[in-house]
Order: sequence, then C-alpha cells, then structure tokens
Amino acid sequence: MSDFSLKASVRNDLGKGASRRLRRANEQVPAVVYGGNKDAQSIAVEKTAFYKAIEDESFFSSVITLVIEGKEEQVVVRDLQRHPYKPLLTHADFLRVDATHEITMNVPLHVTGEEACVGIKDQDGELHVLANEVAISCLPKDLPDYLEIDISNAEVGTTLHLSDLTLPAGVTSVDLSHGEDHDNAILSITKMKVRATEDDEDEGGESESGSEGEEDNSAE
Repeated sequence: MSDFSLKASVRNDLGKGASRRLRRANEQVPAVVYGGNKDAQSIAVEKTAFYKAIEDESFFSSVITLVIEGKEEQVVVRDLQRHPYKPLLTHADFLRVDATHEITMNVPLHVTGEEACVGIKDQDGELHVLANEVAISCLPKDLPDYLEIDISNAEVGTTLHLSDLTLPAGVTSVDLSHGEDHDNAILSITKMKVRATEDDEDEGGESESGSEGEEDNSAE
C-alpha cells in the first residue's frame, strides 16, 4: 500500500464564491471530508502536493493521511471534480476510513506477460481488455495499489474472469460476493481478424467483372 500524506486547513469561508476565490489564489483546492460517524468538514488542501499525488495511479486506491491543521485523518478519495477544459481540480471529496471496518474500492487491473503470451506471440491472437478496474472489499491495511493477472501462457480462445484473479490475503471481490452469475469476464484473446487491403478489393472487383464478361460472350 502506497504512503500518501496531504496537508489541509479548515475552511470556514464557504459557498461558491468562496471556492472561486480559493481557486483563484491558486494555492489550495477546496474539498470536503465526511463519514466515520463524524460531521462533514469543509477543508482546503495544499495544491502542489495534491497535484503531484494524483499523477500516481495508486493514489486513487490508497489510504491517504490527511493532516488537517495538525490532526491526522485516514481517508480515501471518493470523487474529484475537474475543470471542463483546463487542467485544474475544482473540488475533492474524501471519505474517512476506520481501521476496523472494511471499505469498498475500485483498484486498477494490470495485465502482465503480454510480450510472452503464447496466444499473441505464436498464434496471431490479439488481447481485448474488458475491465480496467476491479471492485474489492477489505480492511484499510489490506488495500492493494492494484491487482495483477499474468497472460504468459494464455492461448487464442482464452477468456479470463474475475475468478481467475489471485487476490491478496484479506481481499474479496465485490462482484463474486454476489454469486457465480457475477463472475464477469476481464479479458480475452481472440484470433486476429484479417482485414482486406484496397488492392485485394480492387482485384476482387476486376475478377468479378471479368467473369461476367466471359459469361456474356459464351451466351452469344
């Protein structure tokens, strides 16, 4: 599990106007932290560290230490709101977590072994990734940065499902907890489709045209 820490301050000046002023100052990002049987609290997160953290994929599937005016809160990201066309964060939602209670998160799925994959390297297959994230449930201490599946030995015609994943200790699949009917496919390897080139199509057209001409001559 990655180690992320962000500094924040309590935000008493609330409302859309206050948020706009905060963003214009360009030093903090307006946010809210909620959950954990406590009241929701409006905060402002130090911008530079926040922007650097979101460059790391694992940030979104990690327990984050939020230091609010010296007091630490363990949280996860629940939502990030972005400017429609500028590379700016406009608001963030953080959920408090309790070390003794399981949390549900979506974590990235990484596919490994593609270069050595039998179906791709030796059988002219192509990989189709059907899920980029997997919903899991676990205690905060067991939260993985990502899940991994190796396709080195997978052949053409292979379809792998959630049940084919090896989950870390203490981690369960949310979908599989609802029964076998929810054992969704996560990737497949199929025979690569051969696409006709323009030259092939032209030759095909000429051949058909020639055949028709021969039939007409023979009829005469």
